[in-house]
Amino acid sequence: MRKSVRIAALAAAGLLAATSLTACANEAASTASSGSGSKGDGKGVKVKIMVGGLDKVIYLPAMLTQRLGYFDAEGLDVELLSEPAGVQAETALVSGQVQGAVGFYDHTLDLQTKGKHVESVVQFSHAPGEVEIVSSKRASDITSPKDFKGRKLGVTGLGSSTDFLTKYLAVKNGVKISEFSPVAVGAGPTFIAALQKGSIDAGMTTDPTVATVMQKNLGQVLVDMRTPQGSQDALGGPYPSSSLYMQTDWVDSHKDTVQKLANAFVKTLQWMSTHSANEIAAKMPADYSQGNKTLYASAIKSTLPMFTKDGVMPEDGPETVEKVLKAFNPNIKNATIDLGKTFTTEFVKKAAG
Repeated sequence: MRKSVRIAALAAAGLLAATSLTACANEAASTASSGSGSKGDGKGVKVKIMVGGLDKVIYLPAMLTQRLGYFDAEGLDVELLSEPAGVQAETALVSGQVQGAVGFYDHTLDLQTKGKHVESVVQFSHAPGEVEIVSSKRASDITSPKDFKGRKLGVTGLGSSTDFLTKYLAVKNGVKISEFSPVAVGAGPTFIAALQKGSIDAGMTTDPTVATVMQKNLGQVLVDMRTPQGSQDALGGPYPSSSLYMQTDWVDSHKDTVQKLANAFVKTLQWMSTHSANEIAAKMPADYSQGNKTLYASAIKSTLPMFTKDGVMPEDGPETVEKVLKAFNPNIKNATIDLGKTFTTEFVKKAAG
């Protein structure tokens, strides 16, 4: 595997101001497989995929697929790039800088209202994998989302899925979105620093950040959405989150390549379902554990229940996402969304077959 590190060309979109997750994603880490590429559609062998944080456990299948050699096995030359938040992966996709994005499915609904047609082609998860953490200093004052009023709440980025879910939890619990302040703090060290300094009172993040916060006794779990049951309790149903989504036009004109991507990712999801957190952690880049392999494996174990085994969109999942977004997003609340155009199971079902 060859590795290079570069800044993704997103300065024009104002995205370089966001601080990276961890050292391994500090400068939009870029890694590439060495496959010979897909020859079936004659459109070119290389595929660039932007991930909303390569070292986030919720997006683990992206790097794991490369580490397992499944891209290469499909004859694909896949370059994985990283940005701190899913909304930045979305921006890279719709601007044509990359062919795929690994981020939350909810972006496909949001983009449809803006005339952009993208669809989830592999659904990694059926729960958000997100955790609302309250600072230890505020734990006695913030005991539920009902206490969000007047608070500074951390999200990875404004317009990100953590922003969406934070707004939903507030509205669901009687707090207007104008009554609290979302603060873009990224994840990893930047999230932890914001919690320590009091820049935020609480915030939404994922593993391995959650595991690190708990180990340092910097915060307490307020809402845990890392499992299907946690998603049911907080959001009222399955919430498909991390996924590979792509522009619909590109999917339709590169079906052979998309099928190979689906094959690779479904193999990974199946592999994950039959291996332990320790075995998964051992396959990942050494720097992802940040010097604590035990803590990293624990973070993976906590998040594993969110993943699907087959990449198929969970039944009623799109409806839950639409309900959540309509609760606070006026653009979506007043729009008619064709959910059938926000995902496809064509490729994952062939991969499983």
